[in-house]
Amino acid sequence: MQIIFLNETPEYSGRELTLAFPAMVDGERVECMITAEALEDHFGAASPRIEDMLGAFDAHRQRIEAAARRLLYETRAQCVVLRSGYVRFYEANVRV
Repeated sequence: MQIIFLNETPEYSGRELTLAFPAMVDGERVECMITAEALEDHFGAASPRIEDMLGAFDAHRQRIEAAARRLLYETRAQCVVLRSGYVRFYEANVRV
């Protein structure tokens, strides 16, 4: 499975309290998402406001994309929502 993250500004959803960011998986566009809770718990977002979420995403984009890459592999690109619990598990078990 080839996964490439596109360098686009994430799309904020105030209704869902998520940021969506695109990836190309085997040549097909897939929208990945990360929740405000995950950004607050693990990446330093001060609140679910767009400014705080985008700032945390930008500061930790590499770590977020690494977790999304693993989730895409594990679910064959079926589940692409990074929630706080998954990030906690991923970071506790990542091989350095």
